[in-house]
Amino acid sequence: MSDITVYGKTGCVDTNRSRALLASLDIRYQFVDVDAGPAQRAAAEAISGRRNVPVVVFPDGSHQVEPADDDLRDRLTRLHLI
Repeated sequence: MSDITVYGKTGCVDTNRSRALLASLDIRYQFVDVDAGPAQRAAAEAISGRRNVPVVVFPDGSHQVEPADDDLRDRLTRLHLI
């Protein structure tokens, strides 16, 4: 399992797009549904300081909020994950 965590909502277009990109690149990640409860929502907000999703957290502790596919791919490349 990768050390990537995606905080998001199952019905969110942006969340689904980021998850699809990770899947297409064969990158494993943990998904945390922020609609599952207040603790999950609070965890995502504590990381990003925002309510927007997805929040993608990388192994180095950095994160992106609502990343465009090119930005997400670029970060994965810089972290040598692809």
